[in-house]
Amino acid sequence: MADRPALLAEPVRELDRRELHASVSDPVMESVTLLTDVMSQYPDAVSFAPGAPHESFFEGVDVARHIESYVAYLCRERGMSPARARRRILQYGSTPGLINELVAGVLRTDEGIDVPPEAVVVTVGCQEAIFIALRALHATPDDVLLVADPCYVGAVGAARLLGLDIRPVEQRPDGSVLPDLVRVCREVRAEGRRPRALYLVPDFSNPSGSRMALPDRHALLAAAAEEDLLVLEDNPYGFTAAPETKLPTLKALDRGGRVVHLGTFAKVCIPGVRVGYAVADQTVRGPDGRTRLLAAELAAVKSMVTVNTSPVGQAVIGGMLVEAGGTLRAMVEEKSAFYRRNLRLLLDALDSAFPEDLRARTGIRWDAPEGGFFLVMTLPFEVDDAVLEESARDFGVLWTPMSHFFVGGKGGARQIRLSLSYLDDDEIEEGVRRLAAFVAART
Repeated sequence: MADRPALLAEPVRELDRRELHASVSDPVMESVTLLTDVMSQYPDAVSFAPGAPHESFFEGVDVARHIESYVAYLCRERGMSPARARRRILQYGSTPGLINELVAGVLRTDEGIDVPPEAVVVTVGCQEAIFIALRALHATPDDVLLVADPCYVGAVGAARLLGLDIRPVEQRPDGSVLPDLVRVCREVRAEGRRPRALYLVPDFSNPSGSRMALPDRHALLAAAAEEDLLVLEDNPYGFTAAPETKLPTLKALDRGGRVVHLGTFAKVCIPGVRVGYAVADQTVRGPDGRTRLLAAELAAVKSMVTVNTSPVGQAVIGGMLVEAGGTLRAMVEEKSAFYRRNLRLLLDALDSAFPEDLRARTGIRWDAPEGGFFLVMTLPFEVDDAVLEESARDFGVLWTPMSHFFVGGKGGARQIRLSLSYLDDDEIEEGVRRLAAFVAART
């Protein structure tokens, strides 16, 4: 065999970051990566950073059983043979989803959200629901997204990827966004542009833990109608409210078709299957006069993003919903009680580690939400990513700088977010002890 000619060495093509989309250089894109990197670098640190479900709830999960429960449902309700039902789970699925009827049933029973299955799009986690809703609703560069500030970084990141203009709307500690919402809407219109939608988390917001009162929910819907604004309601933490303090979602109160409801089964079921949903029952009229639901438009966007949500993952969640009898109330009550207990443990530990006289002298304080996964603590000094690494390296405790959550990085300079969901009792107590040592060293 003749010798092959030696390949000439060529320099590796180097890309200029300035030639990539601006979103890749946006600091918000690095927020999650930063925390993951710091956690992996300091594995022995107690981490108040992740807003993940507690892993003790995974013990009752039986993926194979849940799938078989969904197979049995398809055989019983759809008249499928077991073989056909299993093939359906293993094949590409319908873009809008396979378990829409079950999801709509749970929303109707548990949340008072009464929509047909066709109004539900089953998504790859709530993150995809956010992304496709933003893409579908923002038609031109003149459409502006409003976000309750501070804001979940996933929503801001999705908007950055899509190149949307974002305007912050101050969300007060009590969860209200009025009257700042009206002011921002009118400022945007004065520029000749349209405030298209408002994204917010009314119940125990990530990151602030704030919760919107019932009168403010009604006022927000009235303002949305007055300002011709759609509301993107993200609701991952509402289930943590005590039963006697539960409030209706914005979607349950919506009578004018203003609310697109976004949800997930990550917190109440399991996160690993990545199943979320969007509820979009608004009517859309085409140029030919024909109408269809906004959910169909979202599904069209989804078809070009993920094609479909994993049918296997949907079968797991579908089986869990079938086994629960079409209501998640029992599962929710158990988990809600657990997270409220963790919240009390964290608040008690903070009270013990930071006595009242110290707080009065230094300005240290924290809020006390009634539920959710997070609370915000104010420190007597500024914190950033470098200070976070110092805390992890020298004191073995992690948290999240609140500055990551303010649009444009303006705000939260002396605040940290503490997550209470992921840790055991002893970890909460030890983590607060380490946090107190860190604060003392810098105060």
